[in-house]
Amino acid sequence: MGRGCRFDIAEKAIVNIGKGGYINVNSTFIIMHGLTIGDNCIISWGCQFLDEDFHRIEYEGQKKVANEIVIGNNVWIGCGVKIYKGTRIPDGSVIAANSVVRGVFTKKNVLIGGHPAKIIKEKINWK
Repeated sequence: MGRGCRFDIAEKAIVNIGKGGYINVNSTFIIMHGLTIGDNCIISWGCQFLDEDFHRIEYEGQKKVANEIVIGNNVWIGCGVKIYKGTRIPDGSVIAANSVVRGVFTKKNVLIGGHPAKIIKEKINWK
């Protein structure tokens, strides 16, 4: 784990970080519910992971739902990426630098990027 990383983890939150990966400098993790990072993941510098909205606003009768963040195995997250609640990133994926990611992605081995993030390329491999 690189210098300057910040972990704010709620007492009841569940955090699992796999083996063989690396978290670079100055990344922030604010986890109130849950975070799973698979094996052999690389997280570049200055990333943010937040699984909470930090407000009590209801939208058209919809109640706030707690949603953990799940990162699969062998995922490379570029610098400055922001990952928000409910995000699911499948195995073998790459997240382009400075992307804003929220949502469930199911196809493995994809390049995800943008603001908001979407699949840019499929059938990629990285080592």
